[in-house]
Amino acid sequence: MTPFLIAIISAVVAVAIYIAVSTVVRKKVTLKKADDIIKNAEIESENIKKEKIFQAKEKFLQLKGEHEAYINEKNMQMQQLENRLKQRELVMNQQNSELGRKQKEIDAIKENLKIQLDILNKKTEEYEKLRSEEITKLEELANLTADQAKAQLVETMKAEAKSDAASYINAVMDEARLTASKEAKRIIINTIQRTAPETAIENAVTVFNIESDDIKGRIIGREGRNIRALEAATGVEIVVDDTPDAILLSAFDPVRREVARLALHQLVTDGRIHPARIEDVVAKVQKQLDEEIMETGKRTCIDLGIHGLHAELVKMIGRMKYRSSYGQNLLQHSREVANISAILAAELGLNTKVAKRAGLLHDIGKVSEEDPELPHAILGMKIAEKFKEKPEVCNAIGAHHEEVEMETLIAPLVLVADAISGARPGARREVIESYIKRLKDMENIALSNPGVTKTYAIQAGRELRVIVGADQINDAQCEDLSKDIARKIQEEMVYPGQVKITVIRETRSVAIAK
Repeated sequence: MTPFLIAIISAVVAVAIYIAVSTVVRKKVTLKKADDIIKNAEIESENIKKEKIFQAKEKFLQLKGEHEAYINEKNMQMQQLENRLKQRELVMNQQNSELGRKQKEIDAIKENLKIQLDILNKKTEEYEKLRSEEITKLEELANLTADQAKAQLVETMKAEAKSDAASYINAVMDEARLTASKEAKRIIINTIQRTAPETAIENAVTVFNIESDDIKGRIIGREGRNIRALEAATGVEIVVDDTPDAILLSAFDPVRREVARLALHQLVTDGRIHPARIEDVVAKVQKQLDEEIMETGKRTCIDLGIHGLHAELVKMIGRMKYRSSYGQNLLQHSREVANISAILAAELGLNTKVAKRAGLLHDIGKVSEEDPELPHAILGMKIAEKFKEKPEVCNAIGAHHEEVEMETLIAPLVLVADAISGARPGARREVIESYIKRLKDMENIALSNPGVTKTYAIQAGRELRVIVGADQINDAQCEDLSKDIARKIQEEMVYPGQVKITVIRETRSVAIAK
């Protein structure tokens, strides 16, 4: 073997020995570090364990303290409840003993009353026996039984009472007529003369005149689309029939009819009639009419000298222009009632401004769109209260049909002014069927009374003449009959103004010469 080879082998062996030794040393170092890490982990885990045990003990002690405090509080509450129960039991025992004592007193009183009642019954029997003997003696002397004598006495007293009452009523009414009739007539005549009322006609239909049937066809449109669009936009029924050169606009709301009329006028004048154009024109006309309504309300308030009304009330006043009642324009009627109320208030020395304000607003409920089930007087009163009107004005509005109690002197003035404006000849008209029905109902009410032979409703239902049989009703009973008929008509019928009932009793003596 050469020395070079020996040297290489020696070097290789030395390297192998170095690697083996370093590997062993490295393993020992690594094992030592691992032992150190394990020991440190064990120490740290022991510390964490001790800390958690300590925290658990603290939490346990805290919960234990809270539980003991809760138990103590509940024990105190139970003790208090037990004390209250003992007090109530003591009070109840005292009350029971008091009730027992009172029951004994009541039993004693009952026994005493029973004894007294027995004595009273015996005395009553003796009294009845003596009374029956006396009645028997009186019946023998008078040749009448007790019931017959009692009936004669009652009939005599009833006849005398009716006669005296009728005489007294006639005397009082005559005196009232003498003292009040002249002044009342003067005030009312002066009031009516100082107003300038007009008549109006109520319609549910507006006639729109057209120049030719060609325009009627254009209004109808292809397959009726134009007329359907117009009805949907305005809420008005458009009647196209065989009437030449005319179209009927039918609706119970006069404002809607006016919107439809103005819109049709603009569409026919412009010549462009189609659904989109119809909607634009209706919206424009509606806006213009709203402005006109507000302007009408403002002008009315200025003409009457009424200031400070809420804007909504002013708008409602303007809407009255397009509303009518029994053929009478509502705005004209309200202006008339305002003027009459102010004149009556001036004659009586009352506040004319408040009377005029209440008269103008008395029918404001008729143009409201809220709570249509309520009577218009009550609804008007609620609207006036909502917009902060004075209490006397609100009461006058609600009481002008006597649906609420009158609290001020202004209320009867508005009621009278409303009756004057509505009952004057030519102010109102009715549909002929309802007018005839009202007259027949009035006559039937009078015919339902015994002794009435014929009835005649005259003066457009403002007077009812009743003819009675002379052999069935006397003069004193005629007064009672007229009042009974007036009361029934007032309770059962609705009518404008007032109705005068005249009872006629005719006595005829017939003799035949042979």
